[in-house]
Amino acid sequence: MKYLLHGSRLRAAVRLALLALTFAVTAPAHALFGDDEARKAILDLRQKVDQAHEQHRAEQARMAEQLDVLRRSLLDLNNQLEQMRGELARMRGQDEEVARQLSEMQRRQTDLSQGIDERIRQIEPQKTVVDGKEFLARPDEKRDYEAALDLFRKGEFSEAAAAFSSFQRRYPGSGYNEAILYWLGNAQYGKRDYKDAMASFRNLVALAPAHPRAPEALLSIAMCQIELKDRPGARKTLEELIKTHPQSEAAAEAKERLASLR
Repeated sequence: MKYLLHGSRLRAAVRLALLALTFAVTAPAHALFGDDEARKAILDLRQKVDQAHEQHRAEQARMAEQLDVLRRSLLDLNNQLEQMRGELARMRGQDEEVARQLSEMQRRQTDLSQGIDERIRQIEPQKTVVDGKEFLARPDEKRDYEAALDLFRKGEFSEAAAAFSSFQRRYPGSGYNEAILYWLGNAQYGKRDYKDAMASFRNLVALAPAHPRAPEALLSIAMCQIELKDRPGARKTLEELIKTHPQSEAAAEAKERLASLR
């Protein structure tokens, strides 16, 4: 706007100077001015025109300088914006990496927790009831007991006896101990190892005389004695069974056996 205004003033001053020169040349000297006055007017006009040109050039220079400063400012601002975009992209990438690492850590923590829970379940004792006795048994105890008992049920007496004996060594003081002695004696009886069978049954009776399997253990001892041709010992064991467990099913069978021995 200023540039247009200065240009208009300059053009008007030039036209005015030309008009004055033309008038000075064509008009008689005595009509308006003398020669000296005309020359002075022309010089003043030329000085004004030169000043106008100089102001115009100065204004153009100043505007050019301002434009240059503005261009540099815009360039700096653009560079700053690019740097900020780069920094934002880098930070965005870092955020994504942090999020990925956090997700991976959470997944690993979940896997670890599940693994720990599974290990705890594998070793944590569980409530178990065998022959009316309630106790805590580890999962591996229960697994080995049932595996040995399964061998017995299949009639694999030698393997079952070995499995029950192995259980005793592996889990001393286990809540399965009385049941192990009972089934071990039966497995030994099944493979005709009567002496070892009697030892197992006697251990059960000595360890837990009130155990639900104690009457059957006494009857089994008598059966082993009969197989070993120890009839007096068998009668004594049967009489003990009838005396200590008179209401048991084993006692009723003991009476029949005792009668046959007499």
